[in-house]
Amino acid sequence: MMKGIYLLLGTNLGERKENLKIATQKIEDQIGQILNYSSIYETAAWGKTDQPNFYNAVLEIEADISPDNLINKCLSIEKEMGRKRIEKWAERLIDIDILYMDDWIVKTNDLQIPHPRIQDRAFTLIPMNELDKNFKHPVLLKTQLDLLKSCSDKLEVKKIDKKKPEGNLRA
Repeated sequence: MMKGIYLLLGTNLGERKENLKIATQKIEDQIGQILNYSSIYETAAWGKTDQPNFYNAVLEIEADISPDNLINKCLSIEKEMGRKRIEKWAERLIDIDILYMDDWIVKTNDLQIPHPRIQDRAFTLIPMNELDKNFKHPVLLKTQLDLLKSCSDKLEVKKIDKKKPEGNLRA
């Protein structure tokens, strides 16, 4: 079983908290055990800004899964929940990004792990720091805290739901 698998969940359509809860349950049912999850954060859209604000959270999971199977399961869950991919960075019901698979480095036409834009996105780095600020990026060889300190993204990332001992995504 591999630990140190981090997934970023994002949603800006419909009942955003409910979308995160459903995605979390599907990840646990179809991919692996959730070891930890961040608070939920609200952020203005990044990249394509004329759309509703996002809710984001990071999950750490443990699973016995290959990178190809993980991306396929993430895409399958997105599709099950009604995600339609029409335009890059467009509004979406759910988005599940693979941030890390421990210290693995994967680079194919269809998949890059670690996610290629982690260091550019405060909405990813802030919840990642909440979970493990000392986790080292296997390519950049910097901790999450160091990446956050040098991140140029100035969009506000507002904590809207504090982490609870029983978990805020499944409550």
